[in-house]
Amino acid sequence: MTKVPKYWDSAKLYLSKKDRVIAMLIKKYKSPTEIILKSRRDIFYSLCKSIVGQQISVAAANAVFLKFKKKCNNRINPKNVSKLSFNKLKKCGLSKQKVIGIKNLSKQILDGSFNPKLLKKMSDEDAITYLSSLRQIGRWSAEMILLFTYNRPNIWPVQDIGLLRAISKNYKKKYLPPINFVNLLKRRFSPYCSVATWYLWRSIDPEPIQY
Repeated sequence: MTKVPKYWDSAKLYLSKKDRVIAMLIKKYKSPTEIILKSRRDIFYSLCKSIVGQQISVAAANAVFLKFKKKCNNRINPKNVSKLSFNKLKKCGLSKQKVIGIKNLSKQILDGSFNPKLLKKMSDEDAITYLSSLRQIGRWSAEMILLFTYNRPNIWPVQDIGLLRAISKNYKKKYLPPINFVNLLKRRFSPYCSVATWYLWRSIDPEPIQY
């Protein structure tokens, strides 16, 4: 499913006035709406994909996830995952820790100890903390969920290598860019850091970022 956030056009106007670099990127990458923040809007699916893709290449992650999806009869949901044995999941190419993470996630959603509905009323930081309490989910993964699955407008993932590379490239900074400069940009781009992040990613990747 694709969703273009309601704030996107307002964010572009705001950011264009705030920053010349972002203004240039917005003009350069006039992307069709169907590729802006593309998401299935399914948090369990997204969390599973995040766990599968950790510390392996995109190609390897896609191959493993395809096997995982087939094991779930093409329906990735907590109930189907809970029925799969540890060994069946491991045969998809998942590590022991990733299998445990995915199994725990399905269990916590089914027993209600993790309730995704609570995220909607949480601040960004509280939501990141709540998501990060899940096994195999750290701050970066939590931020990607908030940005792509929930389309939160002000996510600034400073642990993301792609974002840091893009900042270095576009603002003529060494890599890694100074943290005080990264924080300055956050203040400048708020409350639309997510949109600035997307355009910075776009500047170093020929394909629009998806999650």
